[in-house]
Amino acid sequence: MDLFISSQLLLLLVFCLFLSLNLRPSSQNKLPPGKTGWPIIGETLEYLSWGQKGCPEKFITQRMNKYSPHVFTTSLAGEKMAIFCGASGNKFMFSNENKLVVSWWPPAISKIVNSTKPSVEKSKAVRNLIVEFLKPEALHKFIPVMDRTTRLHFEAEWGGTTEVKAFALSEMLTFELACRLLCSIDDPVHVKTLSCLFAKVKAGLMSLPIDFPGTAFNSGIKAANLIRKDLSVLIEQRRSDKLQIRGDLLSHILISNGEDEKILSEMDIADVVLGLLIASHDTTSSVMASVVYFLTDHPGIYAKVLTEQMEIAKSKRAGDLLTWENIQRMKYSRNVINEVMRLVPPSQGGFKEVISEFSYADFIIPKGWKIFWSVHSTHKDPKYFKNPEEFDPPRFEGDGPMPFTFIPFGGGPRMCPGNEFARMEVLIFMHHLVMNFRWEKVFPNEKIIYTSFPFPEKGLPIRLSPCTL
Repeated sequence: MDLFISSQLLLLLVFCLFLSLNLRPSSQNKLPPGKTGWPIIGETLEYLSWGQKGCPEKFITQRMNKYSPHVFTTSLAGEKMAIFCGASGNKFMFSNENKLVVSWWPPAISKIVNSTKPSVEKSKAVRNLIVEFLKPEALHKFIPVMDRTTRLHFEAEWGGTTEVKAFALSEMLTFELACRLLCSIDDPVHVKTLSCLFAKVKAGLMSLPIDFPGTAFNSGIKAANLIRKDLSVLIEQRRSDKLQIRGDLLSHILISNGEDEKILSEMDIADVVLGLLIASHDTTSSVMASVVYFLTDHPGIYAKVLTEQMEIAKSKRAGDLLTWENIQRMKYSRNVINEVMRLVPPSQGGFKEVISEFSYADFIIPKGWKIFWSVHSTHKDPKYFKNPEEFDPPRFEGDGPMPFTFIPFGGGPRMCPGNEFARMEVLIFMHHLVMNFRWEKVFPNEKIIYTSFPFPEKGLPIRLSPCTL
């Protein structure tokens, strides 16, 4: 009897072993390794903590080393998500837009930026309009406005003083430029009103999504609605005066949207302009401030930028505005901007949503999962950039970095259409900065910290002195 029971147990063990060997998930059926942290908040606080310390890349690189250099699991913004890493991960993400993944934003951000959830048709129409407006051959017409506005800004805000906060002034300039180029709003009082509302919108985007009266999130929603209301009045005025066609984005949308079968409503258009105000403001002002920051620490590079800009100024008559040809000659200055964005990316990455389950690096990514691609998995990786902590603009000469390793504006069909627009703003800013001033930091070791975008911890106060040519 005991022998019979033992033999049955042995058979049972063999059978279970057989099942385990056949039912155990192969590497092709595994979810990416990682951890999701605390309920609801996940690992969000740790991610933000590394940003406050000035080294957000450590959240990514630590997990790449611990779990997988290709993809790992975490939980951010209340969502379980996979973080794709390295050049191959970037390439896979950018190449499969609208095939396996689509763009996605956390609900808290969408609640402020979008008054209604846009349909696929509307999203596609909006993107096409923006791409058309910002295509390279269309950028020429923005240069006079950018140059004139920047020149006046330096005269009014930087001239006649010995100390300024560079980050605050860069924010002021980019918002003024956005108002002029997107909507032709140039009345200082109107710009100031919108700027105050916009500050509340930004605070709401960076706050906990608690929608109660008195919270920053609630104030952000209310401020965004007031901006939409203001823009709706402007849209109605523009439509009623058909002769007043201007070369701004608003006119471009109104003309392209048609009169009969309009794809976009007034509120849709207001959402587009609000979204672009946000997208064009923080990223560009962050790059401007970072240019000031790094040129301070590298006088040899400052001297080369100054030499390049002086050559351009000498080729013009006094008072002449910059031209497209002048911008094209700013090759070294452009490399400086690229190196600034490599070390201090204006955006930390982007979110996607999986629309069809797929396999990547021997792991399964289920439908409905969220994905985050991060600039920090490549920008400081010595495999892609030699001596990655060194500020070295010439690394962008010639063919530059390997594909999908330098991604400050994303890549693929969803690459930020305003990337050249932003670079042009910063190049014009650099021209007037170095032609007018030398400077030094008030706090030599000031840290750059990260929230949704990077900025100097103390606002980058600098002491100015005239540039003696």
